[in-house]
Amino acid sequence: MPLLEPAVAALPFHPLLLLLLGMALEPLLGEARGPLARLPHPVRLIGGLIAALDRKLNRNERSFADRRLRGVLVVVVVTSVAATVGWVISWAGRQVPFGWLLELAAIISLLAQRSLFRYVRAVALALSERGLEAGRAEVAHIVGRDVRQLDEHGVARAAIESCAENFSDGVVAPVFWYVLFGLPGMLAYKAVNTMDSMLGYRNERYLAFGWAPARLDDVINLVPARLSGLLLSGAAALVPETDAPGGFRTMLRDARLHRSPNAGWPEAAMAGALGLSLAGPRRYPGLVVNDPWIGSGTARATARDVARALSLFAVACALNGGIVAALTAARMATS
Repeated sequence: MPLLEPAVAALPFHPLLLLLLGMALEPLLGEARGPLARLPHPVRLIGGLIAALDRKLNRNERSFADRRLRGVLVVVVVTSVAATVGWVISWAGRQVPFGWLLELAAIISLLAQRSLFRYVRAVALALSERGLEAGRAEVAHIVGRDVRQLDEHGVARAAIESCAENFSDGVVAPVFWYVLFGLPGMLAYKAVNTMDSMLGYRNERYLAFGWAPARLDDVINLVPARLSGLLLSGAAALVPETDAPGGFRTMLRDARLHRSPNAGWPEAAMAGALGLSLAGPRRYPGLVVNDPWIGSGTARATARDVARALSLFAVACALNGGIVAALTAARMATS
């Protein structure tokens, strides 16, 4: 049940039903097209605010402690702005007939089921139909590593890892925070996640300034990441040629091997369910990461494995929707 429900009576249905409707419509309507494509995406607006604050506050001549404090200030400001905008949209949408369509549009824009499926599928199609160079070009849209160093198996693994991690960040976590706090929670989550992706680097410029957004992102993804792993493991019970017990066992055993406290949970579940080894040594521009392998299967992933990962992703999205449907039914039954 969302904790922030201003003027619920003005809605023709419960806010959780609005979320469920958004989850169902997003795969069909997710990415704006035509004149709507010219409208600024909420995450792009958040990113613009973050970039402006970064330029203003994160200067090399300032001390480490000063830059860390300013990073904390950025987190407070950006998260507060995002949550306030979410509250205003929810409030305004409940004051006029059909105003809830504005919140529905926001929900659809903040989910990534359609876009993630499309980008990962493009990698599989490129690898299978046009070869390695095409696969490298497509996977470069969704990963930050040096794709020039990837062979066919590395491209496939990168796509599968991105599918697993972004299932958590782009699907499960936004839904989770909407269930708890409505649209303000969903927008605040996207703000923190965007700050982490823009500022959470361990280099000279961002080690201090990006500390607060990176730590907060770790905290707010603790539950969604583990739920994502469970959903991917559960999806394997419904997808042919996948291993549900293997996904669950690998998740419990290997999630801790990932350098992120959260990304390892969906990645390990995906690796075990597909019989693969993921993560491992990776190259980024100017950096080599010598991480351990996650999973005990083969590292020689192929385009077919990417397709199997997409099947798991699609079923896991449906299971995630099933949870929201159950919560909606329970809430409506008691109201």
